Amino acid sequence: MKPAPYIALRYLFARKSHNVINIISAISAAGMAIGTAALILILSVYNGFDGIIKSNLNDVDPDLRIVPAEGKVFLPEGEAFEKLYNDGRAGTISSMLQDDVFLKYGDMQGLARASGVDVIYEEESNMRRHCIKGEWFLHKGDLRYAAVGGELARKMGIDPRWMTGLELYYPEREGRISPGNPASSLRHERLLPSCLVTLNAEMDASLLIVPLESMRSLLGYEKEVSAVDIWYAEGLSQRQQKAFARDLRRSLGKDFMLQDRYQQHIGLYKMMRYEKAAIFLILIFVVIIIALNVFASLSMLIIEKKEDIGTLQALGATPSLIRRIFVLEGWMISLLGMAAGLILGVVLALVQQHFGIVKMPGNFLAKAYPVVLLLPDVIATAAGVSLVGLIVALAPGRRSLQ
Repeated sequence: MKPAPYIALRYLFARKSHNVINIISAISAAGMAIGTAALILILSVYNGFDGIIKSNLNDVDPDLRIVPAEGKVFLPEGEAFEKLYNDGRAGTISSMLQDDVFLKYGDMQGLARASGVDVIYEEESNMRRHCIKGEWFLHKGDLRYAAVGGELARKMGIDPRWMTGLELYYPEREGRISPGNPASSLRHERLLPSCLVTLNAEMDASLLIVPLESMRSLLGYEKEVSAVDIWYAEGLSQRQQKAFARDLRRSLGKDFMLQDRYQQHIGLYKMMRYEKAAIFLILIFVVIIIALNVFASLSMLIIEKKEDIGTLQALGATPSLIRRIFVLEGWMISLLGMAAGLILGVVLALVQQHFGIVKMPGNFLAKAYPVVLLLPDVIATAAGVSLVGLIVALAPGRRSLQ
């Protein structure tokens, strides 16, 4: 072993003449361990909530969505759509018409983001998994129903147990609004609420799912749609999925855009990435504050080892060698704490992930705190804490000969 690491190791585990140095070194290592474990656990919990949000969106959103490059609606006709309907790689295809509508329920009024969906979506989607009250259906006999977001229902007092109807209003697209009687210029549809659904706070505040024919009647369209949703056929490999999307994008041309799940909610996914990066940086800053104990411990060790430094210089040790000894000593304190913290954080995260020991208070879909341990988070944490430990060790190490 080279002289610098060997001497640094001896200093790390040897008893010091001043017991306070041992205490500060132990506190430094313990602090780094707690900070590292906290990084692993908090990032893993964030991954868990992130996974719940993505899972909820995946139950609603298709694998691919065709939307017009310009305008709000289009007719799903032509050679590209004929090829799509005959392509075996497309498992389920449904149509959707979406727009903002004025909503009235009893004496309450509000705005909703209404999505008109066809019978295929009604039968094949996983929305029934997210019903918190009532039952998922949009048709029963000759009656038409609507599914309402939980937060929107709370604000407007909507309850599927009562037979109070939802009144949907939308202005005539091609008519003039009468100043004397504005209500005569509004199209109107009445639906009964069938269930309340919950996906996430943002969507629940305006979510309204209605039959496609009701939405067309309300908006004054015949066959137009806002989007065509596509789910991959079962058993399709990732390579086949990419090839199918590439072929479909080519056949659609410039008049349409083909969106994958990320592109359908690009703002939300970017926000979640930025939030995770912000959480990581905040926790690294906490680790930096904890690492200042290493600075204090190393500074005191340099003062204690002044005689050893003189002896090493008499034996021919260069200034750079002596600096490396104390830099490595301080870094080893950080690495020792980081290693213990990584083990502790990974073990606790895996225990929570598989056994759900820590329960969530209140009435949530997840009974226990969701935890997903990811290898990139462990690597990023190890790299970040190691870098912080090295930077903190460099400062007193540079003063070892002063």
